[in-house]
Amino acid sequence: MSKLKLNRIKVVLVENNRTSKELANHLGKTVSTVSRWCTNEAQPSIETLYEIAKYLKVDIRELLVSTATK
Repeated sequence: MSKLKLNRIKVVLVENNRTSKELANHLGKTVSTVSRWCTNEAQPSIETLYEIAKYLKVDIRELLVSTATK
């Protein structure tokens, strides 16, 4: 069974020329934790998503995979 992709943190980090290590340092989390979020093995809390969005200066919705069908 494949992993459900819920967030786009890795993509948004790349788009903003940031690394997972920089994000981990900013949030006070381990690089391992941020790596698990980036690969969708785990998901950050809503509060943490909000902090990530503020750090990257993006709308929080950009960090989530859309559920809208086209």
